[in-house]
Amino acid sequence: MYKTIIFDLDGTLLDTLDDLTSATNAALYAFGQPARTREEVRVFVGNGIKKLMERALGERVDLLTEALETFKQYYGAHCAEQTKPYEGILPLLRALKSRGVKTAVLSNKADFAVKKLAKEYFPELLLAAVGENEAAGIRKKPAPDALFAVMRELETERKDTLYVGDSEVDIQTAQNAGVACLCVTWGFRDKEFLLAHGGKNFVDDPMEILNF
Repeated sequence: MYKTIIFDLDGTLLDTLDDLTSATNAALYAFGQPARTREEVRVFVGNGIKKLMERALGERVDLLTEALETFKQYYGAHCAEQTKPYEGILPLLRALKSRGVKTAVLSNKADFAVKKLAKEYFPELLLAAVGENEAAGIRKKPAPDALFAVMRELETERKDTLYVGDSEVDIQTAQNAGVACLCVTWGFRDKEFLLAHGGKNFVDDPMEILNF
């Protein structure tokens, strides 16, 4: 087993899609734009909330700055209303902790939301929870910068690290960092899509991660 396992958040540890859809539509509604469906938002996520809102706005990207701020305010207040851990995630994290495996979260979600959700749902189970922080000069995924920063914080090396995610962005991030990657099949992208984007190792159940 790897000494360190770093997880993506949305679509990997937490099913956040309903709250993300609500926040997206609250921002769109505030500026007179048509709502997006849950399945549309599923496709839009993965590259951070700025890109999410950019995709949701379509041709009205001129509204991006204001809509993004509205999204942040709404999501900050409502990010834990419908969100829940996927079945099996809490037992997995407890088992990893009992085995002495270092665990953390790295997401392209805004850093404030990552920290809030990690504290809400996984208290005492993660050694670090890191979100998007490009304002500090740390490029978001799929650049390896943030993953390297988490690895330094956890004092771990590439050969000892596994990155677990549900999207093509996570696959690319692991490749760019030179660490092993494991794809989950219960998230925001299906297995066929992940295979087409370089996915090689898959799990259908969280507890299967204990075998890696």
